Amino acid sequence: MTSNFKIFLALALCGTLLTNCQKPQNNSVTANAGPTAATANIWPEVKKENRPWTRWWWMGSAVDEKNIGRLLGEYSRAGLGGVEIAPIYGAMGHESRYIEFLSPQWMNMLDFTVKQAGNLGMGVDMTQGTGWPFGGPQVKPEYAASKLIIQQYSLKAGQSLTENILVKDAKQQELGPILQAVMAYGDKGEILNITDRVNAAGKLDWTPKTGNWQIYAAFNGKTRQMVKRAAPGGVGYTLDHLNKDAVTAYLERFSQAFGNKNYGVRAFYNDSYEVYGADWTPSFLEEFQKRRGYDLRPYLRELVSEEKTENIARLKADYRETMSEMVLENFTRPWTAWAHQRNSITKNQAHGSPGNLLDLYAAVDIPEGETFGSSYFPIPGLRRDSADIRNVDPDPIMLKFASSGAHASGKNLISSETFTWLGEHFKTSFSQGKPEVEQVFLAGVNHVFYHGVTYSPEDVAWPGWLFYASLNLTPANSLWPHFRGLNDYITRTQSVLQAGKPDNELAIYWPVYDFWNQPEGRERLITVHSIDEWLHPTPFYKQVKNLMATGYSLDFVSDKMLAAADVSNGAIRTSPAAPAHNVLLVPQAKYMPVATLQNILKLANAGATVIIEQLPTNVPGLHDLSNQRQKLKQLTGSLAFTDAGNGIRQLKTGSGQILLTQDVPGALTAVGVNRETLADTGLKFIRREIPEGKYYYLVNHTAKAIDTTIPLNMEATSVVIMDPQSGRAGLAATTKAQNKTSVRIQLQSGEALILKATNAPTAGVIAWQYLDNPDQTQEISGTWALHFTQGGPDLPADQRLKQLLSWTELPDKKAEYFSGTGEYTITFNLPAKKAGEYVLDLGKVNESARVWLNGQEVGILWSIPFRARVGQYLKPGKNTLKVEVANLMANRIRYMDQHKIEWRRYHEINFVNINYKPFDASVWRPMPSGLMGPVTLTAYSTRNQ
Repeated sequence: MTSNFKIFLALALCGTLLTNCQKPQNNSVTANAGPTAATANIWPEVKKENRPWTRWWWMGSAVDEKNIGRLLGEYSRAGLGGVEIAPIYGAMGHESRYIEFLSPQWMNMLDFTVKQAGNLGMGVDMTQGTGWPFGGPQVKPEYAASKLIIQQYSLKAGQSLTENILVKDAKQQELGPILQAVMAYGDKGEILNITDRVNAAGKLDWTPKTGNWQIYAAFNGKTRQMVKRAAPGGVGYTLDHLNKDAVTAYLERFSQAFGNKNYGVRAFYNDSYEVYGADWTPSFLEEFQKRRGYDLRPYLRELVSEEKTENIARLKADYRETMSEMVLENFTRPWTAWAHQRNSITKNQAHGSPGNLLDLYAAVDIPEGETFGSSYFPIPGLRRDSADIRNVDPDPIMLKFASSGAHASGKNLISSETFTWLGEHFKTSFSQGKPEVEQVFLAGVNHVFYHGVTYSPEDVAWPGWLFYASLNLTPANSLWPHFRGLNDYITRTQSVLQAGKPDNELAIYWPVYDFWNQPEGRERLITVHSIDEWLHPTPFYKQVKNLMATGYSLDFVSDKMLAAADVSNGAIRTSPAAPAHNVLLVPQAKYMPVATLQNILKLANAGATVIIEQLPTNVPGLHDLSNQRQKLKQLTGSLAFTDAGNGIRQLKTGSGQILLTQDVPGALTAVGVNRETLADTGLKFIRREIPEGKYYYLVNHTAKAIDTTIPLNMEATSVVIMDPQSGRAGLAATTKAQNKTSVRIQLQSGEALILKATNAPTAGVIAWQYLDNPDQTQEISGTWALHFTQGGPDLPADQRLKQLLSWTELPDKKAEYFSGTGEYTITFNLPAKKAGEYVLDLGKVNESARVWLNGQEVGILWSIPFRARVGQYLKPGKNTLKVEVANLMANRIRYMDQHKIEWRRYHEINFVNINYKPFDASVWRPMPSGLMGPVTLTAYSTRNQ
């Protein structure tokens, strides 16, 4: 171990101790200075996967060892656990620094990065391409993303086609389109395959004897899509993800660069599937016949038709199912196998693809969802300016496709690309990020990746290199000195959410065939941005949303998952390593394969409890349709349900049962699956099962404080309250009755708590102190000394303030443009220290604060509510309060744009605002900055347990 590394470890340990000694920003934590040895052991041991990671854009791959080492050190000290290397386009004027992707020099930089990160206890992932989606110079035209091109011709009896059957688009001709089929459709319903009557030059040697004919010629064309935001050495066509030979050829470039090693890369990563118009591949006709059991060629006319008929919808459902299977079997699985051969794993965003998301997520090691845009939360004081947000609301139910895929396949880690376009550049606070990341956790994600951080050399002037769609959490960000506060909160939360197993009682079937069975278009991409079309209107979504809101925990399952599931002691498992579900719920689904219904009945016969809202009325697809319909009808008709009362019909089969009802909550109650009634308080929750009990992660996103007793659906010897904001823990006040444990909790709006309901010994754990009976509230007023410590463009002069206000309103014009930190200091008098506890409330803070009382650090108050217990730091008489406040980058960027100071010169997209328009901060109004108050001190009596 080097001496430098020993010094770093000492600093890191010191930082950890300081962090654990932070006083929380709320009135629901214990008053001790920090965790005792006993309480510290309550928290799981922190590993690098528990910490938040970040996407790390390498602009132009213009990286060097000195800056890599410097930046990784910054990231580690801020509390990040790892980086995900994503090479992209570069900055203008720095071309001499660019490094070709996968060149020996680039691989040396990767090797250095992994070693430096390892020395810091961090991990490294990398995207297996540059920009997105997968593609590059190794993708020759034959393996580029393909699309179906249909050209039509007309012939009458006795006529010969005078033009050659060749693709007319000159740009397509450059890439060698392949003629796949030529079909002739007569006016009397005749269908002829005349493909073999076309010679190599495209000449059709066929003349109809009677009637009028339409000729449909199908070609394998190319989308011509290039890699978006490609880095040097990564420019090229997008990959044909449906073509296994194309995938093999694509990976060969990485095989040559990596050999049989992984260079220490933990996970190879694939961004969201954004391959536009890629609805074909050269082998599609053969694959379709093999998978669907009939020839697609006679249906070319219907495949490109926009008529809204049942048969066209069925045909397109078969087409979409085939695409889904090909993405899974020809791309996702071979790619994951490639990584496994090198002792690495895969991390994949399946959304955006034309496949069944659940199966695609389950096929990789770390499924990854994505948050895009910002959500509304009624937390008082939480800023949400409509001009600074995208018109997109992230939906946690969308994220559950990723977590469900992981759970079904027994994978523990579920990641999320987090905070993409959360707000306008330079205007987003930690307070805005906290409820958004909490919503991610509540959906089952437990391995957050920020979007993100850009590598920037030390010699590039402020604000450094920046990515156009990022939150830009770089060391140049004026909030960076307080970044550790957010990161430690996420670390503690993820240490719990990665422990044990998910504890979800319901498995809910996703009726993908209802989604596929639509006559419009051809491919149907399941994207984050189109959930208003494919998800929100469905009975599935409405049922899931209602169940979650009323206190049920659930996962989604696919047809393939049900085929692989088994039952033990009434519990359903979709794989040997998967957690158990107590009930399988089948929501309204019009279309269902006979095999899927048979698998559902098989599970019930083996002892499972199944609740079906409505029996399927039809089968999907065209193949063997009459026979399959008859089988489904016979199967559903053979189910002899009896009336069980309350609108429930029951079928006992084998050692299990099926309940048929539209009253799902009533049926769940009837089979003894109870909701968590704590949801009635407005609290949101997610559970994890551990050997000694369960974790409950609770979040208050309501507009009001919650001080109440909540019941947990289990009996526990004791319940430990764990505060992820501070790291403290203590035994809660509890009672037990009727197989439930009731726990008193106190949560301000915007706060979170973790309950560890355990039957293990808790000797030595201190009691949790509750704050009761607020007594006197004292406003801390007088003359505040304000001293600006770091930031720019210039440090404003020191100020003495008799009233707190935004520093942008100070007479010193430098303060209007200043982004950085300022220290507020005041002396106040506390006549006597008689109360059990005192809570300091900073009031309004723009945007984050670090607090000291009488020279002792209280902690980082980085989010609403800006409150902390401070009793242990106070003394009778004179007290000194110091508050360091960090504001946003916005005001300094505004200054630069108003003064025409160039700070953004990038190849390709350059820099855009949140609406993808040219960025211009010169028209902004100054963002309020600093300590706004009022700052108050409130005395409370305290009660243990």
